[in-house]
Amino acid sequence: MEFTFDLNTIWFILIGILLSGYAILDGFDLGVGSVYLLIKVDDNRRLALNSIGPVWDGNEVWLVTGGGALFAAFPHVYATVFSGFYTAFMLLLFMLIFRAVAIEFRSKQPMKWWRNMWDRFFSIASILIAFLMGIALGNIVTGIPLGADMEFAGTFLDLISPYTVLVGITTVALFMMHGTIYLTLKTEDLLQGLVRKWSKNAAIFFIICFITLTGATIVFYPKMTDNLMNCPLLFIAVILNLLAIVYTVRETYHSQESRAFVFSSLVILTLMILFAIGIFPNLVLSDPNPEFSLNIYNAASSQKTLKIMLIIAGIGMPFVLAYTITIYRIFRGKVKLESTSY
Repeated sequence: MEFTFDLNTIWFILIGILLSGYAILDGFDLGVGSVYLLIKVDDNRRLALNSIGPVWDGNEVWLVTGGGALFAAFPHVYATVFSGFYTAFMLLLFMLIFRAVAIEFRSKQPMKWWRNMWDRFFSIASILIAFLMGIALGNIVTGIPLGADMEFAGTFLDLISPYTVLVGITTVALFMMHGTIYLTLKTEDLLQGLVRKWSKNAAIFFIICFITLTGATIVFYPKMTDNLMNCPLLFIAVILNLLAIVYTVRETYHSQESRAFVFSSLVILTLMILFAIGIFPNLVLSDPNPEFSLNIYNAASSQKTLKIMLIIAGIGMPFVLAYTITIYRIFRGKVKLESTSY
């Protein structure tokens, strides 16, 4: 791997940071949604919703910002992926909208059937969002059929394979672990004890998926390890990832949720770093014609555009960070049911 710290590489890293921020922040509320139907008492479901209520929409700002950055820095990737994956992205967008509607609508009527209906929509949408994101990441690893015109030459069904499904399931497992740890931080008494048990089971589920996915990647897509082999120093990311997983499980089993949440966030971050190392400098790999792959150079905007947008990003990012930190500070602590609760 030839690493040149130029504007193209800076934007590759910046987009990675934005998407990692989204995965960490929205990952836990998607995880809460994935186990939501296991909660049977209505007041406990309301507590679960209120644990993410003040922050879920702000978390999605990171996804929107990441998409905007991709459009500004690598417009060919944006055009190829968003048009080629049109059906998949429309399904993802529909799930994001439906999930938001379910959160806001479920407490508007007192009828049990009404609340149960929106609860199911909320949980199913949360699981599907995580699964579809995993499918997207899996296809970047496996490669997609691209033509010389940078257009996707396949169908929606071409995006589904055993490997991409495995990545999707692993993503669901990761967010489930992350979300249940977060929920133990925000709840207390019987609900906290119940969720604490789920977090331990979710950690086991993730480890099984992680080991399976790692083995499948090494066996079937060894190109993902090429950059690691060419630059052994990058194995630091592998070590940090393994340590983060071990300490997440350790702190979860010792009921130290604050530390477990920090380490589960590091698990997501280091996995994203390893993913970035594996695909660099490609952004969309073409299979079976790798010469048509989109990378940080042939899919990028002009150097002047990258420079101007970097200045704008430098001005805007502190506001996003300040907003995120402020919201989490204001709504820190355990969740209580009040008249304004969901």
